[in-house]
Amino acid sequence: MFAEFGVLNFWTYVVGAFFIVLVPGPNTLFVLKTGIGHGVKKGYLAATGVFIGDAVLMFLAWAGVAALIQTTPVLFNIVRYLGAFYLLWLGGKMLWSVITRQNHAHESGTEPASTIMKRSLVLSLTNPKAILFYVSFFVQFIDVNAENTGTSFLILATTLELISFMYMSFLIFSGAFVTRYLKTKKKLAKLGNGLIGLLFVGFAARLASLH
Repeated sequence: MFAEFGVLNFWTYVVGAFFIVLVPGPNTLFVLKTGIGHGVKKGYLAATGVFIGDAVLMFLAWAGVAALIQTTPVLFNIVRYLGAFYLLWLGGKMLWSVITRQNHAHESGTEPASTIMKRSLVLSLTNPKAILFYVSFFVQFIDVNAENTGTSFLILATTLELISFMYMSFLIFSGAFVTRYLKTKKKLAKLGNGLIGLLFVGFAARLASLH
């Protein structure tokens, strides 16, 4: 399928992309957190930031820039440490809110839309594991001898974004459902925020130690 457009082994790509999207990471965790704390609308706003970031990384992989970052230790380390620092900052901020009981912003859903979009976009663009994925997996399914590899890129990118959209939608509506339950369970809400904060700190530690 789509071989005439320079796409190699399309269904193998679909299966691989599906399982990769299901692997928990900071992007999906942030979308879930936003869905829980701010509802469906802002959950999709967070997902939009992830979609844009993924599209940019896929384009860079197709253009060869991502491969350059991967093979240049200084550039790769800059991206890696920026991502680790940002995850640490987000996790630390959540833990501090839990400790000081500053949960009113999350409960009322007043966090600005621009802040949510910026955070999800930065999380996506500073994820070196995503860069490695697109270089090692995504480009393998593009026939470099095809007449127009741009079409191949669009087909594969659109497919991945659709898979991601379905999964993010599940997370967002699940988060909104959890929100309705936690409105009367303040201690559980506080525990949930603390656990998500710890997970962000854990992601930061893993990212900083990535080789």
